[in-house]
Amino acid sequence: MRLELVTVPGDPERPNEDWASAALPASGQGGVVVALDGVTPPRGDDGCAHSVPWFTARLGGALVELSGSRRDMDLAEILSSSIRRTADAHRATCDLSHARTPQATVALARWSERAIEYLVLSDAVLLLEASDGTVRAVVDDRLDRLPPGSLSSVADVDARLRNKEGGFFTAAADPSVSSRAVTGSVPAAGVRSLAALTDGAGRWTELFREGDWAAALELLRKEGPRGLIDRVRELEEADAAAGRVRLRRGKTHDDATAVFVEL
Repeated sequence: MRLELVTVPGDPERPNEDWASAALPASGQGGVVVALDGVTPPRGDDGCAHSVPWFTARLGGALVELSGSRRDMDLAEILSSSIRRTADAHRATCDLSHARTPQATVALARWSERAIEYLVLSDAVLLLEASDGTVRAVVDDRLDRLPPGSLSSVADVDARLRNKEGGFFTAAADPSVSSRAVTGSVPAAGVRSLAALTDGAGRWTELFREGDWAAALELLRKEGPRGLIDRVRELEEADAAAGRVRLRRGKTHDDATAVFVEL
């Protein structure tokens, strides 16, 4: 098995709000991959005394532990329990009802000899490569389905869209959000590789249109996660130098994380 993981901050002067991990059992059978993208809050109060990296580390740690130790739970149940555990860790000190309480997007995969389970919430992506080389992208496209300009007003996003029907959902403090995730499973025998990307790494396909998801996975195979993220940074720099306004949600560089697993 080949497993590579790289995460790079969008700004070296700011903490990386992405979080990723992979776990393999001692038996060598099966494994877990988690990639989280912490949601950077707008300036102002978010009701919490803790940072986004604190939150993603807590949530990510719970996801890895439960995914590996509780095979009797499906991934939606694991996400729900992990959100509840993380919320309990700061419920006494923070206002978890605040719309901008720390939150994250989620890409989660767990595999055994029989099946590969997956879960995606918000704008992370999981890529599954079949034995014949075809690539399936597992995405939660709620953000992409919002009308243009919907995210321009912080007040409107908080009041009408963030973790609301008709808007988009993230892992924050409400365990029931796990029911909104895109989930499923496929036979393990039909998959030869998988990848988890936060949207900062997925820009190569989604924003810059350098290739489809199959091309992105082939780039991961040939150059590894670092190669993909380096390509993204080159494209971002070229856009900035040319004065092109193509940058997603106002960020020249975003935290970028890619995990590649060849089974």
